[in-house]
Amino acid sequence: MFSHTRRFQSRRGGFQKSRFSRGRSPRRGMGMSFNPSLLVKKADDFIPPPPYIAVNSFESFDIHVSIKENIVTHGYLAPTPIQDQAIPLILSGKDLVGIANTGTGKTAAFLIPIVHKIHTHPGQRVLIIAPTRELALQIQDECKIFTRGTKVSSLLCIGGVSMYHQKRTLLRNPEIVIGTPGRIKDLNQQGCINFSNYQTVILDEVDRMLDMGFINDIRFIVGKLPSERQSLFFSATIPPSIRPVMDMFLKNPITISVKTAEIPLNVDQDVVKTNGRFKMDVLYEMLQNPEFSKVLIFGRTKWGVERLGNFLQGKGLKVATLHGNKKQTQRQKALMDFRKDYVNILLATDIASRGLDIPDVTHVINYELPESYEDYVHRIGRTGRADKKGKAISIID
Repeated sequence: MFSHTRRFQSRRGGFQKSRFSRGRSPRRGMGMSFNPSLLVKKADDFIPPPPYIAVNSFESFDIHVSIKENIVTHGYLAPTPIQDQAIPLILSGKDLVGIANTGTGKTAAFLIPIVHKIHTHPGQRVLIIAPTRELALQIQDECKIFTRGTKVSSLLCIGGVSMYHQKRTLLRNPEIVIGTPGRIKDLNQQGCINFSNYQTVILDEVDRMLDMGFINDIRFIVGKLPSERQSLFFSATIPPSIRPVMDMFLKNPITISVKTAEIPLNVDQDVVKTNGRFKMDVLYEMLQNPEFSKVLIFGRTKWGVERLGNFLQGKGLKVATLHGNKKQTQRQKALMDFRKDYVNILLATDIASRGLDIPDVTHVINYELPESYEDYVHRIGRTGRADKKGKAISIID
């Protein structure tokens, strides 16, 4: 079906930047000029890296036995590199910069030590900020695992749902608050969250927060935090735009980098040309192949994703859609149905390109090309996880 033309080249070779730079809001279609013939790379030669040999074990970490039991129940056998290196430093109270791809276990790397801190030192408060509702919800779900059997409580504060429950629960002073920047700022301005009460603050996927235009919200929040605190800062990349935030947020941080290759080495990248045919028909024929057993398809607009979803559903395929016009309950259901294989096709805008850890995605399809190189990299990073091979296909006219 696919013809390989050239191996995928470098960032500057595959994508030609226009005058619109990262962090701005270019008009659709004008942010990047793609050379699709370069979106091709075979992963046939991929050899899984040797297993990481951890210096520590979960048993040797100085954490409460209840949390160790939760780790075992969760199925963790040995720390990942980011967990192995970050947990002891966080336990010691150090400020930390963690540079890591999604899917490396970084959520547990900060949740395990902070749950221990709260469980053994009652009265501690932790604020965790994530760029998207989906990532915040994912952190909350994992937090519930590690806090099971303890008295540590947590609250999810995101948009798309009523503030009423969040305000009522904040009156009970939950130890951990997890949320998106806009909602957390709103709750503070309404007198529901006092940032000076939080001794530990975690910014997750900071580069994505800046891409999404949250820089002013982050500056507002950081400016109201207590000067004496532990600050943890996680990002997949550290572009120049992040440096001022780091300087304002952190004190003498220790940096840990476990970032792997920018382009996943175990992901086949290929291009399918429509040759004048309707793109929807080309996609539908592709999805008839049994090899496409769990597929994440990216479009660029909410309307386009919904239209494509209706088309594929009309063809009898099991499809869910995920985009910003969906209610929060609908977004959560779409992700849950895809994770649990109730549907095998998820159509999404780029809100699904970062942070989400969905196992066993066999294919990522760019039904429409993204606006930037970074978005392309993060899209195709949803497949080929946990050292498995994956496939990424870009459909072009």
